[in-house]
Amino acid sequence: MKRKEFLNKSSALVAGSFLVPLSSCQEQPTNQSEKDMSATETTSEARKNWAGNYYYKAKNLHEPKTVEDIQALVKDLDRQKALGSCHCFNDIADSLSNQISTKYLNKLVSIDEVAKTVTVEAGMRYGELAPVLHEKGYAVHNLASLPHISVAGACATATHGSGVSNGNLAAAVAGLEMVRPDGQLIQLQRGDADFAGAVVHLGALGIVTKVALDIQPTYEVRQDLFQELPLQSLKDHFETIMSSGYSVSLFTDWQNDLVSQIWIKRRIDEELKDLGNRFYGAKAATRNLHPITALSAEHCTEQLGVAGPWFERLPHFKMGFTPSSGEELQSEYFVSMDNAMDAILALEKKRDQIFPQLYISEIRTIAEDDLWLSTAYQRKSVAIHFTWKQNWEEVRKLLPMIEAELAPYDVRPHWGKLFTIDPKLLAARYPKMPEFLALSKKYDPSGKFRNPFLDLNIYAA
Repeated sequence: MKRKEFLNKSSALVAGSFLVPLSSCQEQPTNQSEKDMSATETTSEARKNWAGNYYYKAKNLHEPKTVEDIQALVKDLDRQKALGSCHCFNDIADSLSNQISTKYLNKLVSIDEVAKTVTVEAGMRYGELAPVLHEKGYAVHNLASLPHISVAGACATATHGSGVSNGNLAAAVAGLEMVRPDGQLIQLQRGDADFAGAVVHLGALGIVTKVALDIQPTYEVRQDLFQELPLQSLKDHFETIMSSGYSVSLFTDWQNDLVSQIWIKRRIDEELKDLGNRFYGAKAATRNLHPITALSAEHCTEQLGVAGPWFERLPHFKMGFTPSSGEELQSEYFVSMDNAMDAILALEKKRDQIFPQLYISEIRTIAEDDLWLSTAYQRKSVAIHFTWKQNWEEVRKLLPMIEAELAPYDVRPHWGKLFTIDPKLLAARYPKMPEFLALSKKYDPSGKFRNPFLDLNIYAA
């Protein structure tokens, strides 16, 4: 199937889905209004994640309003997990017993203008934080493609934006406040002995209630888009292309020896050169584009070189609407920058198997960091993302094939997306996994925060 035919079919499938207002976890209606929910209210109503592919199994959902409420819950409950903005595609935030939602902990606590940090409650979303920061003259270093995700949840899973010199969102964490199993609060700061192991924690150590993030003076960004980059140009100039902006994304359907789109986001406080109408063989876009070219760009952030605040350009999609109604699945795999082109070409050979179940792939870069379970731990990385059609039985057959192709490059999957890598292989790709296991035993000796995801992917190794 050629790309034009694919885009027409994809457009028919999902064109209407990009107009759905954002809702919390897409919960089914309950008989009790939100304002009447008490700090310890529980429900057994069927609830699903943002994508609609996973129904939570937790018997009870608790929606505390204060840190003190969380402390009491954590102390009194048995098995439990924190629940953020419900953007994970697997069971990492689920529990067989209790979920503790952080959605009401959504305030900006303070800005430290000396330390250049902002402290927020765990449930605050980046799209809520960013305009307030900007108004006060500050910014964070990067944002993910969606601004709808919670700060604590994104950092706990090493969620990222893009940029060869930009670390993932967790790299900006300067401090954490966390509730221990006994209900007591603990604070960790950058430089503390446990800090590097506790930032990307997968929910295994406790329930985070506050996060301090590094900030910098606010800045503006412009987006320039190009279409139909020849694959040969990417082979010949990969690092130069990925370094052409502050944040760069490639979108591809793996067809016709072309990269469908290049999104180049550049800070206007840096010296900028005219990229022209041709960029390594790709042609400049003449209209705003959606990553799937056939779809409307109405809810994408402004393009065509129009400068705007960082938070209105670094994400691909606007905060007011979710970019999908949930009819999709996602996987993402990280390899070293040194192996990136080899990994891309290995997958390109499997394009005919991948293509029928794919909406679009995105390729981005992430700077290395020293956070133990970060997907970019001690290596500059390239992320290869897949947005799949919601055909799990078919996608499940593809993931082992993709993982086998990427295995020679010590591939690491995104913790919050779909993967099938053997736990022992996964553990071997994180040099600090033994230290993290010891840290989890130290913080949670009774296993109060364990769940099936951790038991399978962390503790089974």
